[in-house]
Amino acid sequence: MTTRADFAAATDELANRVLGALRGAGGTALVARHIDSAPDALAALAAVRVLGADTFSPHLIAGAPFHADDAAAVARSFDAFPTPAAGPSARPEERTVAWRDWATAQLLARFGGNGAPSVTTAPPGAAEDLADTTDWQGWSVRMAQLATLATPGLDGSVHEVARGAALPLARGVTRSVLRRDFPTAVRLVRWLAWLGHEGVALPLDPAPVHEHVRLLGGASPRTALDLAVTDHLLTARPPEAVRT
Repeated sequence: MTTRADFAAATDELANRVLGALRGAGGTALVARHIDSAPDALAALAAVRVLGADTFSPHLIAGAPFHADDAAAVARSFDAFPTPAAGPSARPEERTVAWRDWATAQLLARFGGNGAPSVTTAPPGAAEDLADTTDWQGWSVRMAQLATLATPGLDGSVHEVARGAALPLARGVTRSVLRRDFPTAVRLVRWLAWLGHEGVALPLDPAPVHEHVRLLGGASPRTALDLAVTDHLLTARPPEAVRT
């Protein structure tokens, strides 16, 4: 029986593979190899869904080729773990999963090519449950859970909410650092870096906070992957169509 520890270990293993590919290591189909070599295939498939859009980081950021075997492996993870319904009556955690799955499906369609397996995942509609930032503490936790959407080339209603919520995000970063909740801080800094990359004015410079949480935030593979994506957002050339 697959345990929570098995899922966590599989996710860390895949995050390490993605980081290696970002740094130029490997060259084979990393997602397919992750599943084929795993002692627990179900946990390995779940890891693909947990990392979500970050699985594509080597292809988005480093220009690494995306193999057909990897496209099939990502599609297989959707077969194993169907996306939950995300209608008006859906719980917040279900909508969070649905948004993350939408991001993964968007990148699979982009990188998978014409022969890629089809994964149909519609966006969960307007992010109305994220529009109210009055409870910015709880709201920022939700946004941290959606940090894989803070990725170059993705755009949807969650991103529109983020563009208008730089101050609540900055407050969430500050609160997380003060509470020494560094995984949450890392993910919220990633959102601020994404906003800066988009040309949005920020109330807090994410670069020094990024370095602070890099030093103190631990060395888990998932945190390291968030930090690597943030590095790119902070240093990459902004898109030509800058939003304000």
